[in-house]
Amino acid sequence: MSSTATMNTDAPSEHVGMARILVTVCAMMATLMQALDSTIANVALPYMQGSLSATADQITWVLTSYIVAAAIMTAPVGWLSARFGRKRIFIISLVGFTLASMLCGVAQSLTEIVVFRLAQGVFGAALVPLSQATMLDLYPVEQRGQAMAVWGMGVMLGPILGPTLGGWLTDAYDWRWVFYVNLPFGVLATAGLALFLNDSKRDEGLRFDWIGFAVLALGIGALQMMLDRGEQKDWFGSTEIVIETVLAGLGLYLFTVHMITAEKPFISPRLFKDRNFVVGLVIMFAIGMVLLSTSALLAPYLQRLSGYPVQTAGLLMAPRGFGTMMAMMVAGRLVSRVDPRLPMVAGLGLIAWSLWDMTGWTPNVGTEEMIVNSVLQGAGLGFVFTPLTVVAFATLAPELRTDGTALFSLVRNVGSAIGISVTSFLLSQNTQIMHASLAAHVTPFNRMIQSGGAYEFWNIANPSTLAALNAEITRQATAIAYVDDFKFMMLVTLPTALLLFLMSAPEKKKGDDMVPEILD
Repeated sequence: MSSTATMNTDAPSEHVGMARILVTVCAMMATLMQALDSTIANVALPYMQGSLSATADQITWVLTSYIVAAAIMTAPVGWLSARFGRKRIFIISLVGFTLASMLCGVAQSLTEIVVFRLAQGVFGAALVPLSQATMLDLYPVEQRGQAMAVWGMGVMLGPILGPTLGGWLTDAYDWRWVFYVNLPFGVLATAGLALFLNDSKRDEGLRFDWIGFAVLALGIGALQMMLDRGEQKDWFGSTEIVIETVLAGLGLYLFTVHMITAEKPFISPRLFKDRNFVVGLVIMFAIGMVLLSTSALLAPYLQRLSGYPVQTAGLLMAPRGFGTMMAMMVAGRLVSRVDPRLPMVAGLGLIAWSLWDMTGWTPNVGTEEMIVNSVLQGAGLGFVFTPLTVVAFATLAPELRTDGTALFSLVRNVGSAIGISVTSFLLSQNTQIMHASLAAHVTPFNRMIQSGGAYEFWNIANPSTLAALNAEITRQATAIAYVDDFKFMMLVTLPTALLLFLMSAPEKKKGDDMVPEILD
């Protein structure tokens, strides 16, 4: 270990300060790359479909392959880091992710891009947990709030800004640029970490728990497939979805039993003995449900119901990211000065209020109201995410941090997948229910549609105007279904505030033995 690595962090040298800043920037770039790629390709799918001669059902594998691979490979990040060293795994993951991104950009067939997206997910899975573990070790306790605010901006802003950036790149250049954009960030991040990040200790005698990994991979992979394809396959009316559900339940059950009974399980049970961490996982799951669900709902809402073009819809969603960014910076400073649970209560309140306000929206909602709501919702997410990360890891043993960050990322991703699937299912189901309910009032005996302008535009005796009436009923039914989804997410958010009483605030202390270990 170099002399720099043995210095007291209470009085760091200029070299340590610069190294810390550069490692922070590189970790931030790695986080942003992976977070962006979870949503940046969404808006480019129609263009990929034509270019690769794929059907609408086939092209969704571009998203599904990445999500499933990333979900499965997130779990072993802790073991890989302990066995081979964090720096080595970090750099291999960055290089692999960047190369896989470039291969996605040059893909000439559906098979090629699906294979390359699988590789992208495999290598990208480690980027977020490794960057979070690095940031937690890099800064002393009193500075972790600000550090997690900087790191969290990548995690939170990536999925929010992904569709906007993806839409602009696809429109201005070509869909392949949504993958090429990773190249400069990947090269810079790799070079910075190679030069300034010192390797962690390795346990070369550590054995891999193949049974634990196999059953966990089976459970997570089947769950992701069930959630991603359930809406397309009519859920449990499909044999495929039933099989995937059974495999998911079986895999997760076997993993739980194995973790409790095995001598050296894949994921240490010690993680679940830390109350702060366990409560943090539950809250992160709920936040994950809201984080991507609102974005997934709002984009089609603005385009299909409010009539905004794709670029304008993307711009209207951007203020949410700015709200998150500002709140994270404020929360990062508050964490070291007040009880971190207070900003979390305020954040959950803002999220719940914004969702409640959205239950009153109509397709004619004003742009100003939409922007204010978006900023406040983003601020709420920012006020929750930063303190939650600090409190959840405050009492966790340092040697469990990498495992913990991997599990945090996994829970957030699963929460997001479940949130999107549930809200999509409710939207489709409630639209049909409300359409039937509204259509029941369309009869020759309803005087409201048998006179005036309604009779002229929606005459039920005329096939063409009847079609227009049906389209309007569908539009109104869809608007009501969106309101029900917003209400559902509000009800998911509110109860999580009660869990904060189960968490204890971190003790305020100076220094951290782990800080000098990762600087060269």
